[in-house]
Amino acid sequence: MSLTHRPLGRTGCKVSPLCLGTMNFGPQTPEPDAYAIMDRALAHGINFWDTADVYGQQRGLGVTESILGRYFAQGGGRREQVVLATKVYGFMDPEGKPDPNLARGLSARKIIAGCEASLRRLQTSYLDLYQMHHVDRDCPVDELLSAFATLIRQGKIIYVGSSNFAGWDIATFNSAARHQHQLGLVSEQSVYNLSNRTIELEVIPACRHYGLGLIPWSPLGGGLLGGVLQKAATGRRSSEAVKKRVEEKRPQLEAFEALAQGLGESPANVALAWLLHNPVVTAPIIGPRTLDQLNDSIRATEIKLTPETLKRLDTLFPGPGGEAPNAYAW
Repeated sequence: MSLTHRPLGRTGCKVSPLCLGTMNFGPQTPEPDAYAIMDRALAHGINFWDTADVYGQQRGLGVTESILGRYFAQGGGRREQVVLATKVYGFMDPEGKPDPNLARGLSARKIIAGCEASLRRLQTSYLDLYQMHHVDRDCPVDELLSAFATLIRQGKIIYVGSSNFAGWDIATFNSAARHQHQLGLVSEQSVYNLSNRTIELEVIPACRHYGLGLIPWSPLGGGLLGGVLQKAATGRRSSEAVKKRVEEKRPQLEAFEALAQGLGESPANVALAWLLHNPVVTAPIIGPRTLDQLNDSIRATEIKLTPETLKRLDTLFPGPGGEAPNAYAW
């Protein structure tokens, strides 16, 4: 099938409606299997890939970025087909030395050094989207803008994105960027799913106002929306933390999985399709550990939920009541 690509926020860059998350590459998915997943993603038309310098569960080593880099080094136009996103902010000190500039944060020094290191690991000369992995309110916005402007001028990054920003952080950054005649943020990556709708209060309105594409992470609520009850019935094991959450939400999950079954769809694909109905959403991040998981996710892009189904999902998983301040004030 052919996916319909969409703009990344207010840019002219076209990306797939699903973003390939790579956090499992290395810790959960062996490198040869990761290569097979990436090959299949390209075959499906999934050209938007997300990673981070800290992925790989070995602090400071950039394990997951390095896997992607070795994949791109095989050639065959692999890198050229991908809109590649990575992130900077976290600890990147493998020796555990007390270097404050390798700790968490977003100084210009860290951003520029982090970009150079990511480029080496990814074996590429540029990043399509360079994202701040978290807010650093101790770092002046002018310093951030200066660092990203330097990297853009050098041809090392094209677009700047944020992750885990509040609505007012987005407004602060993009207002300052506009004052300096810069493009500013083009995307925000935030936790968003049926069971966690907090960002509907202020982050989504900010994204819409400033033209940011929303890239939801954890679109299945850490597995809660992925048919967890069905999997338990077939003997598939879950962590104790997941089991506890399941018991807390069992009636809700039973109703959700029954709804999905009535539609003839998997719970995971209904949860992804719900996100894709929001015009602010550019692409939910899927994190397949296997080829089967990747193949199954493609179906979500074809599902059209009726107004009645959307209303039922709102009833099962109520949001915060709309946008601030109307959600809590007259």
